[in-house]
Amino acid sequence: MAEESEVIDLLDTAVSTMGGQNRPGQHEMARQVVRAMESGEHLLVQAGTGTGKSMAYLVPALAHALGSEKPVVISTATLALQAQIVGRDVPRLLSSLKDKLPREMDVALVKGRSNYVCQYKLGGGYPDDDEGALFSMDSGTPVAGGSSDGPNSALGQEVVRLREWAERTNTGDRDDISPGVSDKAWRQVSVSAMDCLGAQKCPMAAECFSELARSRAADADVVITNHAMLAVSAFEGLAVLPDFDTVIIDEAHELQDRVTSSVTRPLSVTMVQTAASAARKHCSVSVDALNQGAKALARSLEGVPTGLMAKGLNEEQQSALNQISEAARVVLSDSKAEANAPADGGRQMARSQVMYLVEQCNKMLEMTEEREVIWASRPGHFSAGEGYVQPDESTQPTLNVAPLSVAGKLREGLFDGRTVILTSATLAIGAAFEPVAGTLGLVGDGAPTWNGVDVGSPFNYPKQGILYVAKHLPKPGRQMSQETLCEIEDLINASGGGALALFTSRRAAEDAAEILRARLDIPILCQGESSMKALVDQFSAEPDTCLFGTMTLWQGVDVPGNACRLVIIDKIPFPRPDDPLSSARSRDVAKHGGNGFMAVAASHAAVRLAQGAGRLIRSVNDKGVVAVLDSRLATERYGTFLRASLPPLWATPDKPTVIAALERLAEG
Repeated sequence: MAEESEVIDLLDTAVSTMGGQNRPGQHEMARQVVRAMESGEHLLVQAGTGTGKSMAYLVPALAHALGSEKPVVISTATLALQAQIVGRDVPRLLSSLKDKLPREMDVALVKGRSNYVCQYKLGGGYPDDDEGALFSMDSGTPVAGGSSDGPNSALGQEVVRLREWAERTNTGDRDDISPGVSDKAWRQVSVSAMDCLGAQKCPMAAECFSELARSRAADADVVITNHAMLAVSAFEGLAVLPDFDTVIIDEAHELQDRVTSSVTRPLSVTMVQTAASAARKHCSVSVDALNQGAKALARSLEGVPTGLMAKGLNEEQQSALNQISEAARVVLSDSKAEANAPADGGRQMARSQVMYLVEQCNKMLEMTEEREVIWASRPGHFSAGEGYVQPDESTQPTLNVAPLSVAGKLREGLFDGRTVILTSATLAIGAAFEPVAGTLGLVGDGAPTWNGVDVGSPFNYPKQGILYVAKHLPKPGRQMSQETLCEIEDLINASGGGALALFTSRRAAEDAAEILRARLDIPILCQGESSMKALVDQFSAEPDTCLFGTMTLWQGVDVPGNACRLVIIDKIPFPRPDDPLSSARSRDVAKHGGNGFMAVAASHAAVRLAQGAGRLIRSVNDKGVVAVLDSRLATERYGTFLRASLPPLWATPDKPTVIAALERLAEG
């Protein structure tokens, strides 16, 4: 490992060569990262927006990798940051340091198998998802100017373009095809990890893009991946990543949720029926018992309401799952291929679906209230004028099982025997790192030692921005009030546009956009009307345009300058009261003598509120207003706790003061 001073010199060279300048906190963060790598002590480092944290960990990562036999792994939560690191930050960094490093450095990217083209599927080794209809001359809606000698549907043309691209790509990575393709088209040329034949059986293994990517990663100095892959490595012990002893986790505030999501598994009657149909078709075995199990499960779930199943499975449901598990085991036994049988993608796909049934039935049957949570979910519909999704109770439910906490598994599978560096702009709540650390397994008996550091921000928040809490508005309900709509209208009128309006539900965003378009002579974009990238690009390019959206926009949107001078937040982003995991976790905290609401719901809201407010000030020249239209931030006791997580903007509840400030900003 290079000396701390040497790493700082490399960082200064890189930043200077790339035309930037050292920012407050960047040196300190780099030093903390170096010290953690040297000592082996885990590090939680909060680095405010504008710190330049990517460079502050990338340079130490390269320096550490020079003297290590194992690669340094860097994990992100979002594809956007992953693409930024691989496509922009790393190439520029390596170019700037080419005369300073003793050798060339190899940085590799590893994603899940379904992100890569499957060569065997391209060659017809798997059945088409749409039973061949995709390639028929009359499938789908014809595209104007479509060829008369090939697929003329929009979907068909996407697949033709995919196949042509697959002939010349060096990576097989979905993100490398431009323009992008739909999920339905991509499924025609990719397989999941479950459906993959594996390197030992696949006749195209030597040309497999996924295997080649993993092979490159094994020899790389630095490996870029995502939280889901980390979860597979930590929870399932699968060798999806090369052996590593140092990992840097960016967007670490998302780690708990991303890991939980990646290990949450559903089971439904339809899934059982689909697996049975695939086994009958591709394995030529009897599936009568499996279909009987599906019927038993359907009967056992009649009348089960959507939401947390606090008492777990009843006897009838357990019996149905046992029936499905036993029938699935018989199907697996009957469908085994002979030792020298040729590869068969259809058989593998069918068997993987049946194997999934066995695994999930057993997981649900073996679950305990102390370790796992089970709940029923259903497709939903919007109630007129309401900002939430109401489940359609007339449909069959899907059972879902997830761990109550991922802390223990992360402690055992990720933190044990490795040095882990976690960073984010919103990692501490107030000045405390313990709430986030606790969710990750770093607090409690036997927890490893760690250090928490806040390196600050280069921004002068009190001079650059105003925090306006609309204390006079009524407490928000399920339906947005007329007073709140009028408040949004007044604020946007004063700012002349340039507003990023963040809502806690998709329906609220869409309703507000529709109503205010009729009232305002200002362009309003709304999430879902185009791709997220196109919407953000247009919002950035048009200073008087507004963008309305939901949780996707609460983080990762970087629009410096006057184009974003007003951020509106409709509600405190608490988890929904009926969210099964949050409810179960709150109950568990309370059972052990804690405050479930503060530990779970309020902590969740604090981090997301800080992320949303963080969209405003993105550079040292930015100015504007964050307007929170939820009076509870000012009136409820937990408001102080939530405000402690926000950037230290100058705060006021006085609307005339805020309107005047926005009018000055609108004038330029």
